[in-house]
Amino acid sequence: MKPHIHHLGAEHCVTGSCHLMQLNGLNIMVDCGLSQGNDSCTPMKKWPVSPSALDFLFLTHAHIDHIGRLPELIQNGFKGEIICSHPTKSLLCPMLADAMKFSHLSKKEMENLEKIIDDLSWGFEYNQSFDLKKGITYKLGRAGHILGSSFIRFEVDRGWSVIFSGDLGSTNTPILPDAEIPEPADLLVLESTYGDRLHEKRDQRVQNLGIMLTKAMSNKGKVFIPAFALGRTQELVYEIDRLFTDSKYHEIFPELSNKNRPPVFIDSPLGLNITKIYSNLSEYWDKEAKDLHSHGDHPIDFKGLYAVSNYKDHQKLCSTNGPAVILAGSGMCTGGRIINHLTAGINHSKNDICFVGYQAKGTPGRAIQKYCKYPGGYVYLDGEKKFIKATVHTLSGYSAHADQNGLVSWVESIAEKPHAIKLVHGETKARTALASVLKNKGYNVLD
Repeated sequence: MKPHIHHLGAEHCVTGSCHLMQLNGLNIMVDCGLSQGNDSCTPMKKWPVSPSALDFLFLTHAHIDHIGRLPELIQNGFKGEIICSHPTKSLLCPMLADAMKFSHLSKKEMENLEKIIDDLSWGFEYNQSFDLKKGITYKLGRAGHILGSSFIRFEVDRGWSVIFSGDLGSTNTPILPDAEIPEPADLLVLESTYGDRLHEKRDQRVQNLGIMLTKAMSNKGKVFIPAFALGRTQELVYEIDRLFTDSKYHEIFPELSNKNRPPVFIDSPLGLNITKIYSNLSEYWDKEAKDLHSHGDHPIDFKGLYAVSNYKDHQKLCSTNGPAVILAGSGMCTGGRIINHLTAGINHSKNDICFVGYQAKGTPGRAIQKYCKYPGGYVYLDGEKKFIKATVHTLSGYSAHADQNGLVSWVESIAEKPHAIKLVHGETKARTALASVLKNKGYNVLD
């Protein structure tokens, strides 16, 4: 029996992933995320079924655009089971607690919600088949996007099958094993975030990061990196350390050595918490990270890495001169401590701003990327008009999403062609470009 699949978020945009599958009398939801910027998602009151009628919620990973509506879901009556990987289970409540900080809920209400979420959620191993109900089985596979990220394959009575890709990561991402190849399926629901772009290779992105660090040391400026607390912060810490300790970079960047490395600050309470969780989940790291750790080189910790935990220290850092590298949230500059740093430093030419992740339409991050190209370009930060004099960089190689080649390669690696592919989680241009490539290769891509 084929299901009815309703795309309730991220069908025609990037954020707010939410997909309802009605199959064999069960209501199964895959992700329930918040939309960001100008993206939108279907209000719960307009869903085909009420939250209370959902039997299961599967979570592909713990980014807010995939889990952020979970508190709302529970407040509207959801009492089903939440299924995800073990790392996602560990990351779920810290991510949601941070997202709920500025909600209307009281501290007690938030704590009650966290307890409910923790009680309803279950962590499962990768690459093991589990029975759901009514002849439906499922299996989680590594997606290589962030720690714990998964694609999910459902099968009905050893017949019809569907894969939800979740977000697929780039190959050779620090700390993470590459995305695994799933068994064939009749339908593939595939993300397309960067379906129209090609990323820099890992070595090139590290070199570009090295160029900025060298400039910062020379100009005694600051490098501001709006970084997602989950995934991107840990990758950057890893690669900054490699620049100063890996001999292969010493000839390229002789100025970068342990003796004169600039201080690196994680100015994000959530980022610090997530980094601790990453450290405690070393069994899910890739071989490279495990090998470093076994030889006494912790891959996401080093001398000169500082934690900015309280707000007083954050304020002091905002007024401190460089050189310094500052990793702070939010990743799209929609709020958080990065706003204060940019407000203080975006109008100084000695500083650099480095974007290492997708900036949704309507976010300050996207505005900075756009208007930095024009003389007199400016952006509004926290209601203040700020001229963009800092040098702005976008390092696409740090994207946690696979690029067009990566997505196509992953699809082609599946032993048999899916009967159909549905593209989601991408802007129109990206979906159109990816669909064209896949169709030219003989795939049936649904409109």
